[in-house]
Amino acid sequence: QVQLVESGGGLVKPGGSLRLSCSASGLTFSHYAMGWFRQAPGKEREFVAAISWSSADLYYADSVKGRFTISRDNAKNTMYLQMNSLAPEETAVYYCADAVIGGPIPRAGPFWGHGTQVTVSS
Repeated sequence: QVQLVESGGGLVKPGGSLRLSCSASGLTFSHYAMGWFRQAPGKEREFVAAISWSSADLYYADSVKGRFTISRDNAKNTMYLQMNSLAPEETAVYYCADAVIGGPIPRAGPFWGHGTQVTVSS
């Protein structure tokens, strides 16, 4: 079955950085656009960033542009999210998922990881 496993979350101070990873198995990773989504306490899940299968096309939420960088390594079946200048309001569970590209913003497909907690606090 498809498994997406996130890692790299943790506690970071405001202004700090983290790098998340998403390791995929059970699917032909290089055939799928992938994305990162997050859900803060008491809020709906929201789009963060997405990447096409070839890495040629990158998509970011306005709130993270210039600070977050999405990338992937198809040889390793892994996707990454480099997050810089983190703010407390970005405390959330971060999920990786396959992504559907084509609407106003990318949306998640049927495959999800269990998420990794990112806490931004001094």
